[in-house]
Amino acid sequence: MMRKFSLMIVPESGQIRRLSVSRSTLVSASLMVLALMFFGVWGIYSSYKAEQFSMTLEQTRHALDHAQSRYDIQLATWQDKTAASQKKLAVYARALGQMQARLSRLDALGSKLAEVAALDKSEFDFGVQPAFGGPRQDQPDFTGLEAGVNEGLQYLDGRLEQLDTQLAAIDYMLENDRTVAQAKPHAWPTEGGWLSSNYGLRADPFTGQPAHHYGVDIANRFAAPVLAASRGVVTFAGKMKDFGYMVDVDHGYGYKTRYGHMSSLAVKVGDVVDDNQLLGRIGSSGRSTGPHLHYEVHLHGNHINPATFLPRG
Repeated sequence: MMRKFSLMIVPESGQIRRLSVSRSTLVSASLMVLALMFFGVWGIYSSYKAEQFSMTLEQTRHALDHAQSRYDIQLATWQDKTAASQKKLAVYARALGQMQARLSRLDALGSKLAEVAALDKSEFDFGVQPAFGGPRQDQPDFTGLEAGVNEGLQYLDGRLEQLDTQLAAIDYMLENDRTVAQAKPHAWPTEGGWLSSNYGLRADPFTGQPAHHYGVDIANRFAAPVLAASRGVVTFAGKMKDFGYMVDVDHGYGYKTRYGHMSSLAVKVGDVVDDNQLLGRIGSSGRSTGPHLHYEVHLHGNHINPATFLPRG
C-alpha cells in the first residue's frame, strides 16, 4: 500500500483541517523546491560572473583606448619628425645641386682661364682630381640618406676650396699683365640710355617701401646692346631670381661688374671679354617694370656706387 503523510492544520478557533499527501507527491514537491533553489543559485552566480566579465571587458576597452591614444601621439610625433627630415633633406639636396652647378661653372672658368693665360696644363688641369693626401683617419659610420647628403656636401666644399685656390693663382698671374687702371670698370655699360635710378636708398618700385638699391638703373630701348665696362672674364651667365638674365664679369684686382634684367645673353661662363664687348641685350626680365639695365660694381666682394665709374657727359 502507498504510504501517505497527513498534515493537520489547527486554527485558533474553528474546525481542524487535515491534508493528506502521498509519499511520491512529497518527494516530487521536495525535488521541485530543490530544483528551484539550484536554478536560483545558478542564476545569481551567472549574474555575478556576467557582471565580472562586463567589468573586465570595460577595463580592457579602457586599456585599448589608452594604448590607441599613445599610438596616435607616437604616430603624430613620428610624422612630424619625418616631415622635418624631408624638409631638411630637400634643403640639403637643393644646396647640393647649387654647389654642383657652381663646381661646373668654376671648372669651365678655370679651364678657360688656364688656356687664355697659357699656363702649364700639368700644373693647372681642371679636368683631373686635385692632388692632396695624408694619413688615413677613422671614418664615422654614415647611415641613411641624410648622412650621405652631408658627406656629399662636405666633399663639394673641399672641391670648391681647391678650385678657389687654383683660380686665385690664375687671377694673380693674369694681373701681372694688367694694371689696376685697366681692370677698373670705366666704360658706359650700354649703347645709349640714361640713368633712371641711382645707387642707395630709394622707394621700391613694387612696394613703395624704402629699400637699398645696390646698383644703378640705365633705361634704354628694348634689345639695345649691353657692353662690358672693362676687360675681364665672365664668371656667371644665366637666369637668376629677381635679376632675370644676368652676367657677372671679373676684371681682376677685386673688381667685378654685374648686368641684370637682359632679354638675351651673348656670352657664356669662361669667356674673356674686352672693353665694350657685347654681353647681351636690354630687356625687362626678372623683377622689373620696363626695359632697362641694372648695373652693379663690386670691389673685393663689397657693393660700391657704380656712378663713380661711369664716364662723364
